[in-house]
Amino acid sequence: MHTVAVLALDQVIPFDLSVPIETFTRTRLPGGHPAYRVRVCGERPEVDAGAFMVRVPGGLDELRAADTVIVPGVSDPFAPLPGGVRDALRAAAAHGARIASICSGAFPLAATGLLDGLRVTTHWVLAERLAAAYPELEVAPDVLYVDNGQFLTSAGAAAGLDLCLHLIRRDHGSAVAADAARLSVMPLEREGGQAQFIVHDHPVVPRGSELEPLLGWLQDNLAGPLTLDDISAQAGMSTRTLIRRFREQTGTTPLRWLHRARIRQAQHLLETTRQPVERIGAQVGFGSPTAFRDRFKRMTGVSPAGYRRAFGSKAAT
Repeated sequence: MHTVAVLALDQVIPFDLSVPIETFTRTRLPGGHPAYRVRVCGERPEVDAGAFMVRVPGGLDELRAADTVIVPGVSDPFAPLPGGVRDALRAAAAHGARIASICSGAFPLAATGLLDGLRVTTHWVLAERLAAAYPELEVAPDVLYVDNGQFLTSAGAAAGLDLCLHLIRRDHGSAVAADAARLSVMPLEREGGQAQFIVHDHPVVPRGSELEPLLGWLQDNLAGPLTLDDISAQAGMSTRTLIRRFREQTGTTPLRWLHRARIRQAQHLLETTRQPVERIGAQVGFGSPTAFRDRFKRMTGVSPAGYRRAFGSKAAT
């Protein structure tokens, strides 16, 4: 039977710890037999899980005997990784174990060096910090999980469940994975990636900068058919100068800033109103429903209708 070892590090996030335990423990093969043997292991017999302590039945030797190792997230991703844990994870990898992280678990896994040169992900809030701490990694902040074969990483919280279902499908096929998804009241595949959950603040308006009046004007005129020439004329400068000043003061181009502002406004309208998608697209300055849907999905990972289903308020008017 396939053995899954769930590693309980100090300061483990309880939700991240429980997701693989529950998901793999409840998975059944077509004949009703358990699909996995699940072991919880750690460096010490008791670890701090924040609001409570967790008694850990297995030691690090469980990692070497496991077919799959799960590294749940920890509340302090920059806490030093104990040498014994690092060595045990490396030994498990050397013996062919599949190793996957959930949320901030990507940090202790990255500290082993096993992820060097790979495309990975973590919770979007931590993506930039992961990339800065481990420049050898290619961090993808807008996906739910990344499968590199032996090594897998997932985004925050519920994305760990997406990852577990993906592993079940790899091991036992879609039918078994679909049953596991139904038990979890979860779709086998969710639409989009992390981009739909990222909090998109209004585009940056540098206070006191020479562009502040222009950016305020853009925010007030999102619905208009604005071109780069229109924006340059409003700013009173050449397009080349405008683009240079924009990059210096906002880190992006005028049209990208405009697109982001329009999509942010569209998100607000999708969340708070029942207006048709086509009307919202026109209100935020897109010339056609197709252009609106394409740009929205490119920036958020889901369609406008999918975004409304996920985040629309029942009290919207």
